[in-house]
Amino acid sequence: MQTSDPVTDDKTRAARLEARLSVEQKAVLQQAATLSGRTLSEFVVASAQEAAARILREHETIRLSRAEQIAFVTALLDPPAPNERLRQAAATYRQQMGW
Repeated sequence: MQTSDPVTDDKTRAARLEARLSVEQKAVLQQAATLSGRTLSEFVVASAQEAAARILREHETIRLSRAEQIAFVTALLDPPAPNERLRQAAATYRQQMGW
């Protein structure tokens, strides 16, 4: 079963990636590719892209414990008054920006 995938479309291929792997690794990847109806290259590219997207999502997501969630929302809804250092930084910023 061959499927069209925009990731592996000929007109989108502009870069090359090479990798060295063991005979056993290649055999496993080839078997998985065959079972999924893809070429080895299509399978490897799609799998790598899925893994990369998952890792990027994980690193872009902030996970907070329940206590951290409550502290975060509390700080947003009822922020503490600015201290002297923050007031001085704001004044310096306004002066530098000509406000």
